[in-house]
Amino acid sequence: MSGTTARPGYLIKRAQIVLHEAMVTALAPHGLTVPQYAVLTALGEEPGLSNAELARRAFVTPQSMNVVLRELEERKLLSRRPHPQHRKVLQAELTAGGRDLLDAAGAAVDGVESRMLAGLAPQARARLAGALAACIDALAADGRR
Repeated sequence: MSGTTARPGYLIKRAQIVLHEAMVTALAPHGLTVPQYAVLTALGEEPGLSNAELARRAFVTPQSMNVVLRELEERKLLSRRPHPQHRKVLQAELTAGGRDLLDAAGAAVDGVESRMLAGLAPQARARLAGALAACIDALAADGRR
């Protein structure tokens, strides 16, 4: 590997594309898209998130998140209610069906991540996570200057 294909930025983007494709395949039997899965995961970790907060976590626009939330609500996977202090803000929470689907889809995504990391020893996995977090922090800090 040399030139562009050896550059860290290229490799990160290539890994993201391959991971996304594998997640699309793993989530399809569950009837979920990657953004829908991201929403279920976020709400599983932190119930009551707003549209804007969910959009940031799923890496989509607030307008796209409206569509994602409507679809999940129509499927009875989540419910939304007005925020107690900010009536125009809707907070989302998983339904029992949403939690069940999250568990099943989460197992499929865990399988993808296990395949992705299969060639790495536990210490190498920890170093990879730490290195990626450091890269994110460095570029995020640049954006705040």
